[in-house]
Amino acid sequence: MNAKDIVSRMMVRALTVALLLGHVGWTLAAETKYEVVVEKDVMVPMRDGVKLATDVYRPTKDGKPIEARLPTILDRRPYNKNGAGGNGKYYAARGYVFVAQDTRGRYKSEGVWHMLTDDGPDGFDTAKWIIKQPWSDGKFGMIGTSYVGGTQHAMAMAKPPGLVTVIPVDAMSNLGYASMRNAGAFELRFWNWIMSIAGTKGSRQTRDPATAAMLKALSESRRSYLLNLPLRRGTTPLKHCPEYEYWLVEAMKHGANDDFWKQNNIIDYADQYKDIPVYLVGGWYDSWGGNTTANYMALGKKIKGPVYLIMGPWIHGAQGRSSHGQVSFGKDAAITDPLAWRLEWYDHWLKGIENKVGKKAPFATKVRIFVMGTGDGRKTADEKLNHGGFWRDENEWPLARTKYTNFYLQESGELSQNRPGPTRSSTSFMFDPNSPVPTIGGNISSGGGIMLQGAWNQWGGKHIWNWTEPIPLSARNDILVFQTKPLANDIEVTGEIEVKLWASSSASDTDFTAKLLDVYPPSSDFPGGFDLNIGDGIVRARFRDSLKEEKLMKPGTIYPFTIKLYPTSNVFKKGHRIRVDISSSNFPRFDVNPNSGEPLGDNRLVLTAINTIYHDREHASQIVLPVILGRK
Repeated sequence: MNAKDIVSRMMVRALTVALLLGHVGWTLAAETKYEVVVEKDVMVPMRDGVKLATDVYRPTKDGKPIEARLPTILDRRPYNKNGAGGNGKYYAARGYVFVAQDTRGRYKSEGVWHMLTDDGPDGFDTAKWIIKQPWSDGKFGMIGTSYVGGTQHAMAMAKPPGLVTVIPVDAMSNLGYASMRNAGAFELRFWNWIMSIAGTKGSRQTRDPATAAMLKALSESRRSYLLNLPLRRGTTPLKHCPEYEYWLVEAMKHGANDDFWKQNNIIDYADQYKDIPVYLVGGWYDSWGGNTTANYMALGKKIKGPVYLIMGPWIHGAQGRSSHGQVSFGKDAAITDPLAWRLEWYDHWLKGIENKVGKKAPFATKVRIFVMGTGDGRKTADEKLNHGGFWRDENEWPLARTKYTNFYLQESGELSQNRPGPTRSSTSFMFDPNSPVPTIGGNISSGGGIMLQGAWNQWGGKHIWNWTEPIPLSARNDILVFQTKPLANDIEVTGEIEVKLWASSSASDTDFTAKLLDVYPPSSDFPGGFDLNIGDGIVRARFRDSLKEEKLMKPGTIYPFTIKLYPTSNVFKKGHRIRVDISSSNFPRFDVNPNSGEPLGDNRLVLTAINTIYHDREHASQIVLPVILGRK
């Protein structure tokens, strides 16, 4: 094959890829313009004298850094700055300086780690250092996912000089509302994060090989420790990582949403956020999905921004994939080149280039959502349920055309729009904390070894370590199942979701959980149907009236409870059923309530509770679904 043929084939291939990407609305990677040089381990001083290890990636020509002053992209991470090398080379090759930094106390940085609280001041000091460098044009944006998205929010709330834009992906925020403490319950993925990632990898203590080996053994045995909560200070090998042990013990004790959780509280302190363009990226199955939409609503009222939002059918940090758990959402669900997509945003706001931003997908409107559930329900080549879906541009969140519709829990187990009758009606179940309802998928991150992420058939099996028998969760006697009749028509549910319960307990404190499911009917590919989890939530009874103040119950007294589920966008197709499962545990997604009323994270007793859900006219328990009547 001659050179002309090779070039011709490359052009055809590039055009084909361009057409495919244009179909789903993502952008192509820009041509590389430069070679790249990196300066490793620059120790940047903070205001208290602590120095943070920093790598600087610069574009070069003829082996020398170019002399022009350039905008910067900053990545501040607790996960080892070396892991940002691919991003650094990508953006530096396209005309940016890229700065990657180990956060305080992590890997090569000095100091002691604290959960996000140093990242505002340290970010501010790093910003001042960046804009003083001879290679800086005085402007920078930020990049990163999860904790690294959280350092972006912390930076924006510190309002540093030079910060022009952020793209927080699946980012840590509103820690006392949900995703860390969730309506008073503790999300055990952060217990797992400390045990398997933070304390055992990259901490100061792991710089000693013997301590590192001991912490590795701790991590490998963490399921056994998980079954022996609460964690008490000084009683496990985690005591050799005192800052991590201290935070975890305090976090598991601290249920109220107060100053302990103030860092990155955007819901209550959106006015502290710097007025800059913000692109919020989240997923319907992401652990921070509810906070991503909450941040869009909060920031949209306080800053000019502009503030953009994109929500896909993704699990945590997996925007480049179209299948999650046991379910496929179709090839269009994936962002095929996430770095190029960000590059277009940075080019617009940091370099002033007129491009797709504000004009074409995925930037045509301020809200872009993936509507799940329009697939054919068949089994894919890789044995997954084809749930499918499509992208849609919107102008706001929640959608202005939403019709909030009550579906009531009925005595018969039906879920119906008919309000229950006047006769007192209730269903009781036994909640034994020693046998909690197992978690099967959902809005999970950092769950490796103890939980699965995303969309799963709600059946047990060998893939569920604490529910190994191949039987459905609906068979459990401590789960109350309420479901509609097979739907006569498709129903699209898009938005924020609440379950409103009337309930009582024999205990002074307990939990109530709710889960929304899309129930597939039996088919040749799935003879048992498929019980697909859509979203879930919890409320700890002592926080039923306020997240600020604990108030125990009087046993036997009926109280109203509101459970906020994670937001979603899903079409429940004709012939499917909408189902709501009510129980009192979801483990190890949430810590298990011992029902004893003792101080959080410090109980010695474990009591069985009799919990009762009411479903009559006076106590009309219900799920409120955001139904979209017409497709845009």
